[in-house]
Amino acid sequence: MLLWLCLCWGFSPSAGQPDSELMARYLEEQLLADYSIVEQVARRVPRQAKFLQRLETRPRMSEFHVRSTIISRYAFTTVSCTMVNSGSEAREAVFEMQIPAAAFISNFTMSIGNKTYYGEVTGKEKKNSTHDNERHKKPPSPIEGRENGYETFKASAFIPRKMQARFTLHYEELLQRRLGKYEYTVSIRPQQLVGRLRVEVNILENSGIVSLEVPPLRNSKQRGNGKAEGDVSPPPSTVIGHTKTLAKVTFNPSVVEQTRIARNGILGDFIIRYDVSRELSVGDVQILNGYFVHYFAPTDLPPLPKNVVFVLDSSASMVGTKLKQTKEALFTILQDLRPEDHFNIIGFSNRIKVWQQDRLVPVTPNNIRDAKKYIHNMSPTGGTNINGALQTGAKLLNDYIAQNDIDARSVSLIIFLTDGRPTVGETQSSKILSNTKDAIQDKFCLFTIGIGNDVDHKLLERMALENCGMTRLFQEDEDAASHLKGFYDEIGTPLLSDIRVDYPEDDVEQVTQNFFPNYFNGSEIIIAGKLINRTSDKLHVEVTASNSKKYILLKTDVAIDLPSRNDIRGVPGLEDGKGDNNYIERAWSYLTIKELLNSRLKSDDIQEKDNLMEKAKSMALAYNFVTPFTVLKMKEAGLHSEPPQEEFISPSTEGIGEKVQSLQGHKAPPGIRRGQEKQRIKISKTSADGDPHFVIDFPSSKFSVCFNIDGEPGDILRLVSDHKESGVTVNGQLIGAPAPPKGHKKHRTYFSTITILSNKPERSYLEITPKRVILDDGERLVLSCGRSAVVRSRSLEVSISAFSNITVTIRDSISFVILIHHYKKPAPYQRNHLGFYISNSKGLSSDSHGLLGQFLSHEVKLLQESLNTSRQEAGQNQTEALKANPTNTLKVKGRLVPVVWKQRRIYNGQQEVDCWFAKNNADKLIDGSYRDYLASHPFDTGTSFGTITSL
Repeated sequence: MLLWLCLCWGFSPSAGQPDSELMARYLEEQLLADYSIVEQVARRVPRQAKFLQRLETRPRMSEFHVRSTIISRYAFTTVSCTMVNSGSEAREAVFEMQIPAAAFISNFTMSIGNKTYYGEVTGKEKKNSTHDNERHKKPPSPIEGRENGYETFKASAFIPRKMQARFTLHYEELLQRRLGKYEYTVSIRPQQLVGRLRVEVNILENSGIVSLEVPPLRNSKQRGNGKAEGDVSPPPSTVIGHTKTLAKVTFNPSVVEQTRIARNGILGDFIIRYDVSRELSVGDVQILNGYFVHYFAPTDLPPLPKNVVFVLDSSASMVGTKLKQTKEALFTILQDLRPEDHFNIIGFSNRIKVWQQDRLVPVTPNNIRDAKKYIHNMSPTGGTNINGALQTGAKLLNDYIAQNDIDARSVSLIIFLTDGRPTVGETQSSKILSNTKDAIQDKFCLFTIGIGNDVDHKLLERMALENCGMTRLFQEDEDAASHLKGFYDEIGTPLLSDIRVDYPEDDVEQVTQNFFPNYFNGSEIIIAGKLINRTSDKLHVEVTASNSKKYILLKTDVAIDLPSRNDIRGVPGLEDGKGDNNYIERAWSYLTIKELLNSRLKSDDIQEKDNLMEKAKSMALAYNFVTPFTVLKMKEAGLHSEPPQEEFISPSTEGIGEKVQSLQGHKAPPGIRRGQEKQRIKISKTSADGDPHFVIDFPSSKFSVCFNIDGEPGDILRLVSDHKESGVTVNGQLIGAPAPPKGHKKHRTYFSTITILSNKPERSYLEITPKRVILDDGERLVLSCGRSAVVRSRSLEVSISAFSNITVTIRDSISFVILIHHYKKPAPYQRNHLGFYISNSKGLSSDSHGLLGQFLSHEVKLLQESLNTSRQEAGQNQTEALKANPTNTLKVKGRLVPVVWKQRRIYNGQQEVDCWFAKNNADKLIDGSYRDYLASHPFDTGTSFGTITSL
């Protein structure tokens, strides 16, 4: 069977040989599953088989199968490969598999004939200092065994004649989110045609799978951040199917299809990209068996302003393609800068050249044009003064921050690019590291980029890690420009700064880093930990962050007892037993080990490094992970197993450190104080709620007045109008509903939208519906009413209590509360709607107007009308006596308004109000008629009848 396939493939081309694709098709048709009939196949073509058998020197691959299951971004991958020795003597079989550098190998087995050999993860023995010193004297080879974030696992064994061997490799990784998508990649490089080749990937995401795509196979030169042009159609034989939360992708090319892709058997990388449904909330918190993992990646946030300094290597080694592609990438990057950004450019070789001395310039068309000219004229010459360039860039940015009134929540960063090692000035790596850290002083982040094979990868990695940045390495190839642009796209749009994630100290332990200096658009912050209190039914979560001029607090309680939601038993793709694994616990261990590796890399203290190494080793052994401090050894002698080159594994470069933007970059402030409890909202009676029913409270008179407005659906009522003085306007838009049966009204109306506008001290507006809150103060922010959150700016605070209410505070002197009325099963005459309450009106002027606003600074007197029509002014102590008299009158601004006694329920029926009711749409009670209070649109700020203005 496969002997026939392998021998024919090894035959040298000749004039009489058929086309290779036709031969492959014929071989596929003749392929037999059972190797026991090899001799029958040989007898069919005895001369050819005998001739080709002499040419064949290596075992052939009969099967290459990859099965992966991704559960909540955590991927379990199993690669199995079967090799057949059809020769007359034992031959060495070599199994090679490129795996992501961020992945941890968790198991490896090898079956030869009827014997099985298991890999065992053991701790590495600590090398003596003499050997370490000798090793460190050798020039490092940072890319040995790795290629653009991938490493090669290699194992070999001798296969007896006429027998087969099966290699099975297991590895795990936590997928990182870049540019808004998770990317899972499988390397398919068997280096020969394979009779049975199959890739099967099962994805389970309880949040919901969106934007699932499978691009064409990617070769080595395309690896990086950029997408190849025409990146649209999946590889041939790919089948994609998915529901809301489950997806299955298979790739099963025949021998003919493999030949069309690559005749040498190096097909490339099979890639799956997807994202999950999300909103601006505390994120996705998943809990299972005492462990939790928390994914935070908010959307719909305006970008923060940037202060960026580009530090570019222009030494002689950059000559040719590297400098050309760097220039191309920078031209595009400059074009993508936003008007609110500031920037500068430094070119360095043995000399340091600053484009704009002692300042950062705003993004204007002229400045972008001049910057492109400067970059275009850069020429490669001289050595590489890395230390001097970084010192200059740090001083430039520090001086700019200190001397200018920049936005306190803008993001400052240095993007540093080089292709080599320090050759001029300070050349000792430890000194460069300490100098850079001293210059930056945790005030901004440093992102490093290395191009080519000569770059000092460890130096760039540690510089970025110690200064809350991340690093990338790119090969010098034709796609370098797109890779550079792709990396910038990852960090070019900061959305939040100073992100802090808190859980009650008494409820959790061993939590991974919970403070992050920046969150970039399209990335993701991940925190994991263990639960202490197993008896609690919920976990309280709070996220605080800054966004431009706003401070954001998001909070919620997550149910702990969710076995049906997070249990993965029975999930397709985990039938091999991995379904019993606690994937959340393994994600926690993965993150924790990555943090320990990063902390050790940053530390200069020998004792601390040893302690961190022992902790990482102990956890790796507990979870059977191959790390820099553990090795994979086969239990049987005579076998050779070579795991990936761990000496230069960079957990932060290609690992989880990128997803969480420096796991150890900052220490988090103290945690949640248990004494912090939500304060009960203070509600006044003055309100407009329900159909809509208006209530005005007059505390000094010790009574309330109420009235109804029978508007039409679509009407926009001006509730508060004080635009000229305090700058505040509140409008409410009505939505219609059928009247209840046997009711006296032809229809009902409710508030569907409340719009709050303010122009002092700065312009802003809020648009509130039962589902969401839109805050726009020059930058648009969308919040869900189903998630508790607090957003605070210099003069405005918005606090959302999930599914309950929204409190809006303006300059600490004006407060409104908007109630959310949500019906799970509404009747035909019910609609989800809002209620508007004035909690604090001290900041409103005495000239404020509107259906509610006109009464805030004016008193109303209650009169009693006797039978002989004489009127007597009622005192405050007579109010109770007047209740029984159906013929009472209010005196409002000289107008006499007949009223009757009523009772109203407000605030979701929690409070009962006694009030004097004015009929006929508040005729004579309000100035003019209710139609004088109709606004032309939600943002109408007109302050007098017939006057319309807009904010």
